[in-house]
Amino acid sequence: MFTGIIEGLGNIVSFDKKTNNRSAAKMKINIGKIAKGLKIGDSVAINGVCLTAVSISKGITEFEMVGETIKKTNLGSLERGDKVNIERSLKIGERLEGHFVLGHVDGIGIISKIEKQSNQIQIWITLPKELSKHVIKKGSITVDGISLTVVDVLKDKFSVSIIPHTMQITNLNYKKVGDKVNIETDILGKYILSED
Repeated sequence: MFTGIIEGLGNIVSFDKKTNNRSAAKMKINIGKIAKGLKIGDSVAINGVCLTAVSISKGITEFEMVGETIKKTNLGSLERGDKVNIERSLKIGERLEGHFVLGHVDGIGIISKIEKQSNQIQIWITLPKELSKHVIKKGSITVDGISLTVVDVLKDKFSVSIIPHTMQITNLNYKKVGDKVNIETDILGKYILSED
């Protein structure tokens, strides 16, 4: 379980995307100080995708991924040197400042517009039809692991407003129109819709 409050950025050191029945893709990420206290087997959200740390050495942490993760998230399109959002799993007793995030990405959105305004940046993201029905105006959404509030919803897209601080401490600062982002819709909205 996560909150969508990003702890920092990691840099991809290496990425072996080859997967077969016997091995998983392997990604090494320099997560720096965030690795302090991290143990092998711990869960870490990378761009909102829940992964397991399989080795840790001086801040460089290795994660394994099955083919499904590579295909269904934006992790498969990343390369060495790319920056990723990092969040360690929520501990019982900690403050919950974002919203409940499972780390189970529902699908990929495409950034269609970035509008810079005086005190915020509005980002529009286009979604596949099956995903857009789960996006609720003023509801919570996770974009590359970042807990955000939906501002506007159109037929196949939605917008979020980002404050300058969030831009500076997340990988949104490096995103451009056409880039893929991982989307996890609000868990409560999903369950309410499934009741209909």
